[in-house]
Amino acid sequence: MEPVTFSESGGIRYLHFGSELIQGAMRIRDPDEIYLEYNQQMMAWLLFLETKPKMQVAQLGLGTGALTKFTYRHCPSVINTVVELNPAVIVAARTMFNTPDDDRRLKTIQTDAKVFVADLKNHQQFDALQVDLYDAICDGPAASSLAFYRNCYQTLNAPGIMTVNLFSRHQSFDINLNNICEAFNDRVLLFPESHDCNVVAIAFKGPTLEAQWQVVKKRAQLLEEQTDLPTRSWVKGLSQANARQEAHLRI
Repeated sequence: MEPVTFSESGGIRYLHFGSELIQGAMRIRDPDEIYLEYNQQMMAWLLFLETKPKMQVAQLGLGTGALTKFTYRHCPSVINTVVELNPAVIVAARTMFNTPDDDRRLKTIQTDAKVFVADLKNHQQFDALQVDLYDAICDGPAASSLAFYRNCYQTLNAPGIMTVNLFSRHQSFDINLNNICEAFNDRVLLFPESHDCNVVAIAFKGPTLEAQWQVVKKRAQLLEEQTDLPTRSWVKGLSQANARQEAHLRI
């Protein structure tokens, strides 16, 4: 397992795996905020799915617990499942990054994400899946095969949505994007590249989704008022960054 280390600068606490590369971050005075832009975009499933009692959301890769904390706070009806291989990351998230302990709304499983999604008992169990799997080298996702993404597809209900953090300026980007598109029947949207070279992909399962961007914008405005996520800017970025989606959303 990679060593887990920390640093602090300007009121921000960072997580590292034994190098200077950042694996996550938290504003110390506001630990439930999602600080990093790409982490914020991993919550994009909220644009398209209404939360409801006992809705199941899984995070593959815990990091600083940013997604887990945010969902736990702002989506109280949602049941969170966290999959993290490294036990030191689980301890760090709880002791250094204010991630809550397990309870009836939060379950943490220490296992390999590839094993988790391949397990038949986890198929068709989740409404949203957030995938952020990086190791100490950070040269691309630690799980990227077509088999992995096909299993991710199988874990989702229909409708269901997966968000994935990809690294845009590396050869792994095309490999992952191609495999996600094949696994999800080309039903994939991309955010514009963020300042730290991350690109978040959104993959859809279930009935065709069709809506005017103005309708999506109203949903985004409501979410921004409720959560402080910059969701209104997401609508413009998604409509402009994806071919044949400029006039209206159809995916």
